Amino acid sequence: MSDKIAAMSTEANDAQNIKNPQLGWIIGFLFLVSFIGLFGLVPLRKIMIVDYKLTYPSGTATAYLINGFHTPQGAKLARKQVKKLGTFFVLSFVWGFFQWFYTANADECGFQKFPSLGLQAYKNRFYFDFSPTYVGVGMICSHIVNISILLGAILSWGIMWPLLAKKRGIWFSADLADTSLHGMQGYRVFIAIALILGDGLYNFLKIFILTVISLRSQLKKSNASTLPISDDGTVTDITPISYDEERRNELFLKDQIPWYVALGGYVVIAAISIGTVPQIFPQLKWYHILVAYIFAPVLAFCNAYGAGLTDWSLVTTYGKLAIFAFGAWVGASHGGVLAGLAACGVMMNIVGTAADLMGDFKTGYLTLASPRSMFISQVIGTAMGCIIAPCVFWLFYKAFGNIGVDGSEYPAPNAAVFRSMAILGVDGFSSLPKNCLTLCYVFFAAAIVINLIRDLVPKKVLRFIPIPMAMAIPFYIGAYFAVDMFIGTAILFVWQRLDRAKADAFAPAVASGMICGDGIWVLPQSVLALAKVKPPICMKFLSRTMNDKVDAFLTT
Repeated sequence: MSDKIAAMSTEANDAQNIKNPQLGWIIGFLFLVSFIGLFGLVPLRKIMIVDYKLTYPSGTATAYLINGFHTPQGAKLARKQVKKLGTFFVLSFVWGFFQWFYTANADECGFQKFPSLGLQAYKNRFYFDFSPTYVGVGMICSHIVNISILLGAILSWGIMWPLLAKKRGIWFSADLADTSLHGMQGYRVFIAIALILGDGLYNFLKIFILTVISLRSQLKKSNASTLPISDDGTVTDITPISYDEERRNELFLKDQIPWYVALGGYVVIAAISIGTVPQIFPQLKWYHILVAYIFAPVLAFCNAYGAGLTDWSLVTTYGKLAIFAFGAWVGASHGGVLAGLAACGVMMNIVGTAADLMGDFKTGYLTLASPRSMFISQVIGTAMGCIIAPCVFWLFYKAFGNIGVDGSEYPAPNAAVFRSMAILGVDGFSSLPKNCLTLCYVFFAAAIVINLIRDLVPKKVLRFIPIPMAMAIPFYIGAYFAVDMFIGTAILFVWQRLDRAKADAFAPAVASGMICGDGIWVLPQSVLALAKVKPPICMKFLSRTMNDKVDAFLTT
């Protein structure tokens, strides 16, 4: 929403389509829209957890992990994992501190700008930037995700963008800056959007069809009239329940959250939001918010049910639908870009929170936790998040003046991508550079075809077919983090070959330590930046020719 991101495009960068972040309105907006998702699906928790027995794979895995801690072997392993996490946390933090000394100019200096694969590769954003965070993420993500990201980086920054750059002056003006959406940046952003939308649309339709089929089979079971009859004429149950399941059902249904509390909470919060959100975003009228809250529970149910079946929450897909729907409804002349982005925030909060809550209910069901206590804890945690998350964001936003800018230390690629989607929804295809729409069609279709192939091939072949959504990520941001993540997945692959048991037990702890240590270092780094304390050294790399020119200049 900010003027920094709006300045990357010549469209919709007027005052009514810009709202610079301020801590006050961000906290207020989150309080208005974050709680309503908690109340939307609470009355359906018995149906989804007990009756339909949805698996929620992540919630189930978390439950088994928690239950495993409460065994002698699990407690011993947990102590070793915590020790390993602490070791790599300290190492990652110290490495971040050490790197800081060499970043007098963060955009050009330091290990993060090390041309490890050569200067030409560096110009195309292919380099290893010594980031413990991305190496750790690579160790956590599956191998196929990391390979897909690397393939996307090679396809885009290694092949396509250098070829498109030769069309400068033919397909787009040679005078345009590299960050202009009418030039190279337009191809990067909109082709990435085409891949993301193709992947999202395919998975949305797939999960929607699976949801309909599953619901239909559940209704058939509940309406079945044939009852098993024993020899003495009495009705018998052909699905005996184990003691553990009976105990879980008893505890899960004991602490009921009354339906009128959930419905009343939803109506009250919706009424407050309908009257208040338009005060924060005047481009959104009260009836826009009303329509969003009418459809939100249906979309939340679809997303929560799909997540229960596949462990895949399509919250960003629903957010993109809101961008296009509300942006087009409001219109370009009435601030449609900002309205679409705000509606996206409303929808994503509701739909995402509802799916997360159901997954947590599944964890609580398997660990014999009280549903009422879990719900109250979710409310408290949400309230804390509405304050803590904006404060952390504000620390980044104020400490690093170029956050969100392409090529900076924190490019925040989704900022430009989502704003470009909003512009596309409002202005249509007129904002695209020449032949960009054709390329978008090709990649949109390719995403659907690749996903279709992934669903049709055997499992042993599936692990070799890339994921379009993952391939799209480096199209805009660059290839450097793909190199980092590939190194992480290579480390994990070798570790698994040498000792599979230890790798499975300790790799998540090692990766988490690296991510947390590097992340925590950002806090003192931000404080130093706010205090105007700058690193003393700039470590920069030059070509031999440029170095000779610098030496000649210094000796004259």
